Amino acid sequence: MKDDARATAGGAGEGTGPADGGVDSAVERWRATTRAKAVAASPERRPEFATTSEIPIADVYTPDDVVALSARDLGLPGEYPFTRGVQATMYRSRFWTMRQYAGFATAGETNERFRYLLEQGQTGLSVAFDLPTQMGYDSDAPEAEGEVGRVGVPISSLADMEALFDRIPLGQVSTSMTINATAPILLALYVAAAERQGVARASVSGTTQNDILKEYIARGTWIYPPRQSLRLVTDVFEFASRELPRWNTISISGYHMREAGATAAQELAFTLADGIAYVEAAAERGLAVDDFAPRLSFFFAAWSELFEEVAKFRAARRMWARIMKERFGARNPKSMMCRFHTQTAGSSLTAQSIDNNVVRTTLQALAAVLGGTQSLHTNSRDEALALPTVESARLALRTQQIIAHEAGVAETPDPLAGSWFVEALTNDLEAAAAAYLAEIDAMGGTLTAIESGFQQRQIQESAYRAQREIERGDRVVVGVNKFRDEEAGTRPALLRIDPAGERRQVAGLRRVRAERDPATWAAALARLGDAARGDDNLMGPIIEAVAAYATVGEIADRLRSVWGVHRELITV
Repeated sequence: MKDDARATAGGAGEGTGPADGGVDSAVERWRATTRAKAVAASPERRPEFATTSEIPIADVYTPDDVVALSARDLGLPGEYPFTRGVQATMYRSRFWTMRQYAGFATAGETNERFRYLLEQGQTGLSVAFDLPTQMGYDSDAPEAEGEVGRVGVPISSLADMEALFDRIPLGQVSTSMTINATAPILLALYVAAAERQGVARASVSGTTQNDILKEYIARGTWIYPPRQSLRLVTDVFEFASRELPRWNTISISGYHMREAGATAAQELAFTLADGIAYVEAAAERGLAVDDFAPRLSFFFAAWSELFEEVAKFRAARRMWARIMKERFGARNPKSMMCRFHTQTAGSSLTAQSIDNNVVRTTLQALAAVLGGTQSLHTNSRDEALALPTVESARLALRTQQIIAHEAGVAETPDPLAGSWFVEALTNDLEAAAAAYLAEIDAMGGTLTAIESGFQQRQIQESAYRAQREIERGDRVVVGVNKFRDEEAGTRPALLRIDPAGERRQVAGLRRVRAERDPATWAAALARLGDAARGDDNLMGPIIEAVAAYATVGEIADRLRSVWGVHRELITV
């Protein structure tokens, strides 16, 4: 399949150029003479070279490797098919949004971290929620014990959301929220908190991840069955298209699939397949594509194989533009733009020799910038051991700032355009991803493929192959299976979560329950249950419920009582 994909894309195979001399014959002469002599004197490191997606890397690239590339494939920055970027000036006008993902302990402590990072030059907020919040449990639920505030901030009620953004002007700051199964509830809390600050809905800006499909594929923080979950996603689309013109209604996420072991080609294909499913669901709801598609966004991982990552980002833009125009009939150019956030690869970080992680993160951030990201989170050096300390988070932010201001890579859009290697690799990744998309379409679409376990199996197999390569030493991880350091000195200082924070959080939650108006609260939850049994958009009833101080767990439980919960299909 790989060879066929390369031929289709005009990739770096031999014989693609003119037969009567020219570059092709020059390469043949070079291989037979100059290269053959060099290899005889110093054999190459391995018999074949390939990317992590198993795309062969040729011994040399020439114009013949991109002979099929046309102006239609490239375009210009800010123009269809957006291969070269979604903005005409890219970073010549303003840099990408620098978001450092943060959340821990309590809303008050996370608020302090947010305000510190903003003072240090961060230009957008990115909220990490703890697992109970992600799974729709309140902080005092039995299921939440020991997990409150551990991997993110606990948010159980409007009081918590107000504390999280205390002294942070929500009409001026863009906020990204990494939340999926409970995304409509957290969006409702954010809207209500903004209104308490006097901020109109039209001025609220940010992103809810809201990508439930990747939870079934790679991450696991689902609550409801897939089809009911898709209803919630499209409810957010519909509500935001009317009420929140500056809100990105979803961040369609390949990041978590890549973290689970997907290759770059699989990350690209499965992310776009999820995007197709969301557009189809919205169209079935009766929404016009150009009414909601301009606010769709994406979320990709950035790994250390720099050129493959740059090519992946460029291919994603081109593929999404064509999908939206040719498959869904979009007319608004903004509907065709693949705008994306990037995070450096958390699973590439090592607990051994953690200073090496600074180098990894720098390479990965550079790939994201060269690939044209719209916002970026850089992981901290100590994240393989614990949540980052404030010093590590500051260093991660400084990494972005040095790339922006000192590296010279932000001075022109798409600086690697025209590289024969990068253009060929962009074509090859597009072809490999297109083959996966065709397979998913043949199964009946993304949801059917997920229910049969197709994407899950593909990722598991890739993860297994990669792990075996590391164990055999075929894939070098510096400081782990080669070039190990003699660890010197003491263990680095790590962020410790004070268990007393959980007790404070639970006490605050119980105080909210005791002080709210019980009649207003009960009526709001009853209306939510009635709406869930019907076809109405649920965002209105959810906002009414959070304003009555219904908690995240109570709202999620009311929907559980109507829809049930998802049970994972076990495949062997």
